[in-house]
Amino acid sequence: MKENKFKVLAKSRTNKAIKSIRLIGNLANKSHYSYTPGEADQVLNALEKELRVVKQKFRNSKSGRNRDEFDFKQ
Repeated sequence: MKENKFKVLAKSRTNKAIKSIRLIGNLANKSHYSYTPGEADQVLNALEKELRVVKQKFRNSKSGRNRDEFDFKQ
């Protein structure tokens, strides 16, 4: 039961995350959007940070939850 639930949720959530990441990637199109290298770095750093957190959670399932949300630094 738990394994099946994991597989169903993991498939759905992973596909949603991939779709969202692809949409973020669309923001790199300079003909449609204007951004600074610093802003691009902030987006990429936020994604990389969260991926590191997820990897750590899978390696150590007892790690705590981190609910930081992304926002641009001024």
